[in-house]
Amino acid sequence: MKEEVVMKYFKYTNKEIEYLKKKDKKLGKEIDRIGMVKREVEPDIFSALISSIISQQISTKAAITVKNRLIELIGEIIPQNINKIELESIQKCGMSLRKASYIRGIAEVAINKTVDFENLHSMTDDEVIKELTSLKGVGEWTAEMLLIHSLQRPNILSYKDLGIRKGIMKLYKLTELSKKEFEIYRIKYSPYCSVASLYLWEISSETTEGKD
Repeated sequence: MKEEVVMKYFKYTNKEIEYLKKKDKKLGKEIDRIGMVKREVEPDIFSALISSIISQQISTKAAITVKNRLIELIGEIIPQNINKIELESIQKCGMSLRKASYIRGIAEVAINKTVDFENLHSMTDDEVIKELTSLKGVGEWTAEMLLIHSLQRPNILSYKDLGIRKGIMKLYKLTELSKKEFEIYRIKYSPYCSVASLYLWEISSETTEGKD
């Protein structure tokens, strides 16, 4: 019998919604129109990071295919299973040799505890970003996405995310958005930036979707 996969979503309540609606009337109207957003999360930080590496610069559909091939090859996505497989075999799942080497490298780091994935939960947002960006293949955007989609941190608004920037620009009919201007929105939405991000992604995806 096949085990049923239970989907997990980013948790938020009316408390965050009401705060954002009070702070930003334009966003508030969109929140009312869109309703509750179900954004899938992956609580296992290591597995989520490997998924992020796989999905870099390829379509969502292609990323799912590559990840499924990796699962067929190694079984559960855990450091020990990845470490047992040759680099070339990982590459044959449908990724570049560079990506495969990033994945192997992250597995080795997890095994030798250079980065303690189990301890990331207890770190601040900035500490998590610092730890993860010390890994090859992991940039600030990837770390910020893990803070939302794995650790479910409440206050992440990523300037490096194209979808979030486009959401703000569409909402306010802006032709450009500097980092300085972006900070105004981050302050406005704080301490519930992550929930604002969910809605900005929805607003952005109605016309276009993407990321840096």
